[in-house]
Amino acid sequence: MTALLDLLPQLMKGLQTTLLVTAFAAPLALVMALASGLARLSPIKLLQWLAVIYVELFRGTSLLVQLFYFFYVMPLFGLSLDPVTTGVLVLALNTGAYGSEVVRAGIGSVPKSQREACIALNMSPAMALRRVIFPQAFVTMLPPFGNLLIELLKATSLLSLITIFDLAFAGNTLFQTTGRTLEIYGLVLMIYFATAMVLTLGMRWLEKRMGAGRDLEFRP
Repeated sequence: MTALLDLLPQLMKGLQTTLLVTAFAAPLALVMALASGLARLSPIKLLQWLAVIYVELFRGTSLLVQLFYFFYVMPLFGLSLDPVTTGVLVLALNTGAYGSEVVRAGIGSVPKSQREACIALNMSPAMALRRVIFPQAFVTMLPPFGNLLIELLKATSLLSLITIFDLAFAGNTLFQTTGRTLEIYGLVLMIYFATAMVLTLGMRWLEKRMGAGRDLEFRP
């Protein structure tokens, strides 16, 4: 047990970086998902095409290749970012591309009658989206957004390949210096699992809160 506790400080240091990247990338990914999802539903063709190009580019290529491209290739064009900034940006862009489809599907799931009611009340499209359609759609989006958040957390393990000292990097460093495969990777596995469970429980709590509000609002 003492031997295992000796491994924790370095793993916890790596976990701090993992959580930091996740905390910064998740809100940015949400913004990208909302912006691109709404752009794909926009009547403006240029916005539609820009959103399609972004989504298909980041969904159709490997996250690992995207990290390498931004970290090693972009400096050749004069755009040089530090490793953490690169990791946050690429993870947010990648996750946001998948989230775009969640937004589009969520808005599409709102019954047509809701849109007709907004028209009958003489609401503008922007007001109808903000006050009626999006609040209902967002509840539908929460479960898949929760899944994407867990995927984002797990994807941070790739950041060790661009020299970021995250949890995976810390585990690999300890393995190379101690050779204790079972203990180190067992701890890394449990830490990732425990962190993912905390995020999962938090998202479930949020789903219940938002769902309870919706049930109350539409209770006959």
